[in-house]
Amino acid sequence: MPNAGAGVRLLPNVITVLALCSGLSALKFALDGNYTGALAAIGVAALLDSLDGRLARLLDATSRIGAELDSLADCVSFGVAPAVVLFIWTLRSTPVGWPVALVFAVCVVLRLARFNTLLDGTEAPPFAKEFFVGIPSPMGALLAVLPLTVFLQFGRGWWSSPATVAAWTVAVALAMVSRLPTLSMKTVRVPARAVAPLLVLITGLTAAVITFPFASLGVAMLLYLVHVPYASYRYRWLARHPSAWEVPARQRRAIRRTARSMRRLGLRPPLRRRVVGAAAAAGAAVRRRRSAETNGQVARDRRSHRHP
Repeated sequence: MPNAGAGVRLLPNVITVLALCSGLSALKFALDGNYTGALAAIGVAALLDSLDGRLARLLDATSRIGAELDSLADCVSFGVAPAVVLFIWTLRSTPVGWPVALVFAVCVVLRLARFNTLLDGTEAPPFAKEFFVGIPSPMGALLAVLPLTVFLQFGRGWWSSPATVAAWTVAVALAMVSRLPTLSMKTVRVPARAVAPLLVLITGLTAAVITFPFASLGVAMLLYLVHVPYASYRYRWLARHPSAWEVPARQRRAIRRTARSMRRLGLRPPLRRRVVGAAAAAGAAVRRRRSAETNGQVARDRRSHRHP
């Protein structure tokens, strides 16, 4: 039994090594001119990377060596592999191609180094755990190869020109090392009644990926880009109203339902879209009204003293 338990606890590191092998395989596919295999290998590495950390926490098998191994695997799979794949595909035809590949790989390393240092920080507000600082390296790698994805789906076009690919790669690299907040799926909790619909949705998405792999990946990346402004707005709003993060989800839904019912009845809703922020605004309005009433009472008292 002890040996079996040790084997199970080793499973997260095995998945990390498989992700590393998948990233290295992307290099081999690119050297062979098999860009479909290279893109698939980077996607598999991203999928495995999303599993190893969760599995380690689930099995209580987190370790320092696992964290270091994960960072090294991410550096290769999401930094070196996409940069070299893009260079072999089209960037080598431009003089700035190799510098662009170097910039992307270095930005991934810097992003991972900052992520590791932020793990030890204790000054972040509680709601910050819902967000990543900058685009995470797996999503950055998939975004970087988005022109290759479009090329495999539609053929050559302006999206596959070396200048476009170089500019896009640099933009993604800078987004990874930026302070831009992006949503993290680690804190998402699925309600029990939403499990069945979620499984149906996952089945549909899996069928779409199998049938239209490049189109599905391209749409997923575009949707991810669309979410970035929302994540930035939500982060700024929570920074102004940090107590909103502590409101239970059930209470938020109940208040939203009440607000919608009052709007249908033609009444002024007591809350806006965000529960605690609107409540704070309503409280501020009450305080202003009370302050105005108090000031009015003081003014009347002063007039009464002036004219007995």
